[in-house]
Amino acid sequence: MRRWLREPLLHFLVIGAVLFALFYQVADPEAVSDNRIVISEVDMDRMITLFERRWQRLPSQGEVNGLVEAEIREEILYREALAMGLNEDDTIVRRRMAQKMEFLFNDLADAAEPAEEELQQFLRENPARFMESRRTSLIHVYLSADKRGENAETDGQRLLATLSAGPDSLDPAAVGDPFMLGYSFENQSDHQLARLFGADFAQALVSVEIGSWRGPIASGYGLHLVFVRERTEPRLPRLAEIRDTVRYELLAARRREADQAFYKTLRDRYTVVVDSPQAGQRVASVDSVQ
Repeated sequence: MRRWLREPLLHFLVIGAVLFALFYQVADPEAVSDNRIVISEVDMDRMITLFERRWQRLPSQGEVNGLVEAEIREEILYREALAMGLNEDDTIVRRRMAQKMEFLFNDLADAAEPAEEELQQFLRENPARFMESRRTSLIHVYLSADKRGENAETDGQRLLATLSAGPDSLDPAAVGDPFMLGYSFENQSDHQLARLFGADFAQALVSVEIGSWRGPIASGYGLHLVFVRERTEPRLPRLAEIRDTVRYELLAARRREADQAFYKTLRDRYTVVVDSPQAGQRVASVDSVQ
């Protein structure tokens, strides 16, 4: 029971309910038609803070007067627009107000800073999000199928024996054929190697022992003799190494969860009727969509 009471989502829903209760108490028809405009101390502080953030200094008294007058002008025009019904049936206005509702609740969802144990639990329950991929450093000798034709495989086997018996240091460009992408690749992920040489090449590379020549391995370019210098296997980093990333992902997940719950609460208050269009009218066929 106590754990349920500590759930952040429950706190967000309670805060949201309080905000809506206050809104419906304050925003009655008489208040909307009120001709008084009040610039409160909170409003003044907000305007000055925004000015300071933008210009990196405090405003002068004249600038403060200008900020106040601009606020009054905006409020007057906003009220007159409401009185004229300019907000009705306006897709842009409706979408903007819907976004502001989402922003409001997202701010509430981000208000509670996640505790260390919550971050650790999120990392433990979502390892795939934070797993560091395998990294490989290698050099290769390229054998062009276009240049060597049917002899490419035989040349590769012969050259592999020479490389295995020879010194560790050599010039791959001098031993094999020219290769436009280079001959040495450092700290490459499986994904990066797959993009460079193809998925089959990257998969075959996994079984290549460190510190020895292997091959030939086929790619979309031809054949390769490969020497793996270093490899780090996939691992899940410790929280201390990726704390900011975990925090960001946790807040995003919490925001999505809270948003869904918040919307469901609002959605349940409405009865929705959808008038289906008549068959064949304003409905795209499957063929036209494809």
